[in-house]
Formats: sequence, structure tokens, C-alpha cells
Amino acid sequence: MAHTLTSLPLNDGFRCPGEFETKSGCWLGWPERTDVWRNGGKPAQKVWVAIASAIAESEPVTICASATQFANARAMLPDHVRVIEMSVNDCWFRDSGPAWLLNDQGEVRGVDFQFNAYGGLSGGIYFPWDKDDQIAQKILEVERADRYRAPIIAEMGGIQCDGEGTVLTTEQCLLNTNRNAHMGKEAVTQHLLDYLGASKVIWLPRGCKFDETDGHIDDLACFIRPGEVVLQWTDDASDPQYEIYQEAFRILSFTTDARGRKLKIHKMYAPAPLVWTDEEAAGLDHGDAALARVAGTQICASYINYYVGNSVVVVPEFGDPNDEKAQRLLADLFPTHRIIGIANTREILLGGGNIACITSPQYAAVHR
Repeated sequence: MAHTLTSLPLNDGFRCPGEFETKSGCWLGWPERTDVWRNGGKPAQKVWVAIASAIAESEPVTICASATQFANARAMLPDHVRVIEMSVNDCWFRDSGPAWLLNDQGEVRGVDFQFNAYGGLSGGIYFPWDKDDQIAQKILEVERADRYRAPIIAEMGGIQCDGEGTVLTTEQCLLNTNRNAHMGKEAVTQHLLDYLGASKVIWLPRGCKFDETDGHIDDLACFIRPGEVVLQWTDDASDPQYEIYQEAFRILSFTTDARGRKLKIHKMYAPAPLVWTDEEAAGLDHGDAALARVAGTQICASYINYYVGNSVVVVPEFGDPNDEKAQRLLADLFPTHRIIGIANTREILLGGGNIACITSPQYAAVHR
């Protein structure tokens, strides 16, 4: 039986693991909104199948589809991918799903952060978001895992943990006026420590430009293991992201993690900037319930937005010369994993994210 707890994970001995730690499963939604996913969501659904199939080589995968799309999702996906019915507003499960927590006694719990579709009525991407704010609780109920309901608005795409007490995030996201600015940095920092079982927050000022989520960390930098970070990079001073990468590098170079280690930084060269085409923009339904996307709109593309499974790393491809470089770097960083590139992930970008954004990793219990 799942309970909603009023205690704090930090006091209860729970921690948020690093995304490189062992998974017991992975959760994804299913794209169908015609004002977010072009051409009725059909191009995106094909990419979802490729991603789910790749991850399922490594750990169990669950797809949550609406009643309308259940039969279609079940027919498109391989039999060993579980499909369940769930009401959602959209399918960004990294952000609307739970932050899974572990303790040393083999127990698993989850944090349910408040979710407002990346800004609510002040710059949010879609409306309404009430069903998405329930996704974390629903997943925890399915897994019979106890739940903490956190008092801040946050998305796990905006948070990185090293599993040893360090949290990495951006002020642009969590301290945004459309999230938690009214609380102040000190209070938000304490909530992160309390609910992620951590002891230090490293704040970067901002994330990548053209990111509709207000600067999520999962396009810019992530932990590959304790003490090591991979950072998106370019040597081209004319690139619109150049100053942001330089700024992040400087800060990360002069900080230490929760255990006092200097961070080792690996540079991952970014794909060339992308923009919406006329054809892509013409494939969307129009209304006032989702962010309007028009031809020429610049897109935030990143190889950092990958998924680490138990035996695979699933990484976006953009048809860019740096696709191969990114995969070679990941092969070096994860030598026991198979690197799987997913073509056509531009379809996810058009909705506002990429592979990490749509995947919610469920971590496996550990005994120490």
C-alpha cells in the first residue's frame, strides 16, 4: 500500500540517485496532442517506438497512453513493452513523473514535485496541466511506493543528482518567477536538499537558449558518475550558446561537489543550431492551449539529452557531423554500455525536448 508521507526524505535516510545508477524500469507517456505534435503525432509516435524498443533491451519499459490511443500504442509497440492507460495532458515524463529515492535498506520511495507545464499561465507551454500534475502520484500508486509531495515547482529535467549528495541545477529554471522565485534562493535550496536527500546544490545561472522549459540542466550538463560531468560545448564564438557554455565551464571548474571533489569536465560538441521549417509548422493544429510554434523558430538541440539504461545509452541523432563524435564520447564514458543512436529525434525537439525529457527512470533498490 502506498502512503503520502509528511516527513522529509533527508531525515528519513533517502537520497536521489545519479542517472547512471541501476534501473528497475523506465516510464514514458505517448504523444498525441495535435497542437504540440505535428501531423497528428504520427511522426513522433514512430520515434517513441524506436526509443522504447532500445531502452527495453536494458530494462523493463512502461508506456502510459490515453484511452483514445491505447489500442494504437499497443499495436505499434513490441509485446515486451508494457502499455497501460493513463490520462495525461502531454508526455514529458522526466518532468511530470516522480523523482525516485533509495535508502541503504533496499527501500524505494518517490518525490512528487508540483508541476505547472513549465511556467503555468506565465510562459507555460500548454494548458491545462492538472492531469500531468497527477502523473507522479499515479506511477507511485502503480508501484506501491510511498510518496513525498514537495512544496516547490520543479521538474527532474531541471535537476541533476550525483547520488552522493550533490544537486546541479539552474537559477533560470527553479528560481524563475513562474516557478519559485517568491520563496528566495535560500529556501529553494533547502527544499532541494530536504527532498532529494542531498547536502550541496551547485547553481548555474542559466541553461541553453531556445529551451522552452526555462533553462533545464538536461540540455547543458549532467553527471556521468560522482565527480564527473559532461558539458555541451562549442568552439565557435558565433554560436548563440557559446557564452552559456563558457560560463558553465568556469563555474563548474571552480566548484567542488558535496564530498569536496573538484569536478572533472568532459566536453561534448553540440549539433549545429536548428530552426523550424515551414512544413513542420504547417503540421500543427492551432489554438490557445499550447505554445505557438512558427517557421524560423530556433530549436534547442543537445546530445546531453540522452538516457542511460543498465546496459545501453540511448542518444539523439540530428544528421549532424557531431552525431558520431557524441556517440564516441559516450562510448568512452560508459564503456560497459552499448550506445544506440536514435534517428529523427528532431520530432521530439519540435515538441520541446528530447530523449531524456520523455523518459522517467525508476531506480532499483540497493542494500548496503
